[in-house]
Amino acid sequence: MPSNFPVHTGRYALSYHTFYVLFWVIFACSLNTTAVQAAESPLTLSDAMSRAMAQNPRLQVFGLRLDGLQGRRITADLNPALEAGAEVENFLGTGDVRGLVGAELTLTLSSTIELGGQRQARVSAIDSRLGLVEAERRAETLDLLGQVTQRFVATLALQEKLQLAADAVSLAQSTLDIVTRRAEQGATPQAEVLRARAALTQSQIEQSRLQSELVSRKMALALLWGDTSVEFTQLQGDLFQFGASDSFESLYQRVSDSPAIQVYASEQRVREAEIQLARSQSESDINWQVGVRRMEEIDDIAFTAGFSVPLFPAQRNRGEVRAALAARDEIRFQREATLLNLHSRLFDAYQQRQQSIAAVEQIRSQMLPNLSEALTQTREAYESGRYSYVEWMAAQRELLAAQRALVDAATTALLNQALIEQLTAQPLAGR
Repeated sequence: MPSNFPVHTGRYALSYHTFYVLFWVIFACSLNTTAVQAAESPLTLSDAMSRAMAQNPRLQVFGLRLDGLQGRRITADLNPALEAGAEVENFLGTGDVRGLVGAELTLTLSSTIELGGQRQARVSAIDSRLGLVEAERRAETLDLLGQVTQRFVATLALQEKLQLAADAVSLAQSTLDIVTRRAEQGATPQAEVLRARAALTQSQIEQSRLQSELVSRKMALALLWGDTSVEFTQLQGDLFQFGASDSFESLYQRVSDSPAIQVYASEQRVREAEIQLARSQSESDINWQVGVRRMEEIDDIAFTAGFSVPLFPAQRNRGEVRAALAARDEIRFQREATLLNLHSRLFDAYQQRQQSIAAVEQIRSQMLPNLSEALTQTREAYESGRYSYVEWMAAQRELLAAQRALVDAATTALLNQALIEQLTAQPLAGR
């Protein structure tokens, strides 16, 4: 029989190496979809990330957006179309123009000469949007990897809690055996046996609840790569593997270069291109037309030519230029607002991570050894009749609570660590 409650500090090694490698792959825009091998057990974090990147529908749409923009670029690069026309005059009238006697048939060819670099401006606007979509894809990929990490850590924590629950059931069974033996010896009342049985049932119920919740968590994780069934049996990782603590100032400096902020730089280029496009459209286009006319009455042919130019185009397009300038300036304030929001999120995550890591160290180095020894001594005292059943159960609950607190603190630290790495788009030092 176990003399005390076992202390779990993680049995696997959570590999974040691939996490960092994937980050740099993202930055290099190497996001080509690759085939993923069939699921194997246990599942590592790098495996989960690879599957999500290859199969998540959120990332697949960006390829379609790029294809669509490439098609629009082809159209934008075209010169104005040539137009052919035909016109018949002076026919089916009366007198001298009855029937087709006085008819005049004119065949024309017309088009437009664009001035002000409009075609190049259209192409530049599409190219800038291509860059924006690429930036959005990097940001979306980073968000997805962060979500995968968070769900992986949460599921791993629940897996650890389930092991603790199994240990709690074992401890409750051991307690029932000891209490039953003492009751048979007449050293303790039968009521304590009944209470010990109830405690065992309660621990079994909690174990069953955690098992059900773990199934749900695994499903939520698998959905990130499009699976509607869970093919892995367990996760491989260590809740107690933390990176080095960089200063908050150095972390925030990285935020300005993260994909979430780079999106605004790309969008700024889009707005600049739209301004140039609007200004180019302020130039007057020249509409030209040439043709040949046959006059049926005199059986002669003549050539025709003409052109037209819109008047005051700059004034008519002034509103579009103004709107484009306002849209560009808006991006700057949106970027500043996003930076402030990221600062707040990063600061909170940094503080919670530091506090949680400190809590983990205190629980592991101080609380658990003391409570484990206290439980051993309390059990021995109970078996010798010096302590009551209530005191023994209190010692068990205290150790169980400390074990769960250790897992919760480690989970909080890792979740905030994942958020920090997501916000900065870089791993913490020493990872």
